[in-house]
Amino acid sequence: MFGVVFPNRSFPLDISTFAQIDTFHWVLDMNHFVGEEYDSIREVCIFLLNNFTLPPDKALAVYIQSPGSHFLFCGAVTVSRPSAVLSLPWPEPGSNAAQLQLTAPEVPPLSAKIGVSVEDLAALPSLDVAAEKKIERLALKVGENLFNFMQSFCGVDGSKLVVPMDILDRWFKKFQERAKRDPEYLKGFAL
Repeated sequence: MFGVVFPNRSFPLDISTFAQIDTFHWVLDMNHFVGEEYDSIREVCIFLLNNFTLPPDKALAVYIQSPGSHFLFCGAVTVSRPSAVLSLPWPEPGSNAAQLQLTAPEVPPLSAKIGVSVEDLAALPSLDVAAEKKIERLALKVGENLFNFMQSFCGVDGSKLVVPMDILDRWFKKFQERAKRDPEYLKGFAL
């Protein structure tokens, strides 16, 4: 049905590596894979196998769980998106970011887990949560850069900040020049 690879950490692992909870849920116990070093695994590549056809309205959703926390949604693959590299933002152990319950609620998990679940595509928030977060952080950093630049040219008129009319053009020109001079500059914006 599916396989996973932990980039730079593993060979491809097929569904037999996961414990099947029921017809639509599988769990990989990270204790068996890396022990207590689970949070050093920062990405997973999940892919559908060639002979498996997932209905077009379904997705294979990927969740992660730190010891003592609930499962947290990370992303999904579909027939139209048969593979994805997903970031694994492990929740703090003991946090309550509940999204999926694959274990009994009264028994806190003792090890980190990766869960895979067949779900309705329409019910999922986004196929790649980490990509959305990266875009959001990038926008915030660029906005902060613009604000800091504008602030150095501001005047105050009562309760309003007054800036020169060409401030956006000046900022963008400076931004482009700095990016051309220093290729590492833009990497600082994309965390």
